Amino acid sequence: MTGLLKDSPRVLLRSRDNVVPSAYRGVSVTHSTHSFTWESLAEHFMGREVYRRTRFIVVHEPNGVWLATVEREDPAPLFSPVTSVEILADPTECNFVVDTSIDTAIPSNLARAAATHAPDAKAVVIEGLYSHINFILNPKPLNIHVTEVIPPTPAKLYDQVRRLLEVAEDLPPIVAHLDAVTLDSLGSTITSSHYLLPCWGSDTEITGARTSYLDQRPDREDWTMVGCERSAQIHEWFYGDRPPIVSFCPRERAALSGRATITKCCLLEKSIEIENGRVVVPWGASLVDIRGAINELATSWDAAWTTV
Repeated sequence: MTGLLKDSPRVLLRSRDNVVPSAYRGVSVTHSTHSFTWESLAEHFMGREVYRRTRFIVVHEPNGVWLATVEREDPAPLFSPVTSVEILADPTECNFVVDTSIDTAIPSNLARAAATHAPDAKAVVIEGLYSHINFILNPKPLNIHVTEVIPPTPAKLYDQVRRLLEVAEDLPPIVAHLDAVTLDSLGSTITSSHYLLPCWGSDTEITGARTSYLDQRPDREDWTMVGCERSAQIHEWFYGDRPPIVSFCPRERAALSGRATITKCCLLEKSIEIENGRVVVPWGASLVDIRGAINELATSWDAAWTTV
């Protein structure tokens, strides 16, 4: 028997991180009323004919789910005998998840589903949108932290990153996390009876204090601004001075230094900037800009993945 078993020195995919099929049409599913061992599962498939597209087999049996990869004698015919079997995960390591909200063709969706439903599993097989089935083996996605100011809600930059990852077939598995800077919590760091916020659209009130909005150009009063450098510049243009200010600039947030981060700055107007493992995009960045930022992080953080 030439199948690759648990103790084989030639284990290939089982030891690699972020293994994702390049097309879920290569994943076949079968059900058995019999339980298997590592040896008997390999023996079961050796010499059997499989369809030419089949690269992986998900096996449902009474003890759970197995995941294996097979090689065929000849890739050209419609069906060809299996010549080798590598067990990727046994029922103690593999979870089967149904999440019809995700497109299983997208690596980041697979990683997100694995993190949500089976964070400790070696392999997660997911039945998703259109009832298509795919898997991720040894999920270790790149975690991107999106530092954003809220309100508005949802946090726009985070929402844009999430939406891009949900359709990016050519990116490695990535999971986005929101690092929120909230205006009301910042206002409480300096006690004031009157706060000036940059934009009426923020629709924020700070408990126990009056709130005015810079974009409404109110009459000058004794207030504390919750804003950023651009807000201070606009205030100086309107009134000829700079008030006490609590900065909400997400670019100044140091809590996530040393992590892959996307944030924004209103002093940037066109290009993105890369600094210390993070990418800064303009305030109001386009999806093209944000996709470029994700690409930069995936490259600079060497996000490893294996498409097969």
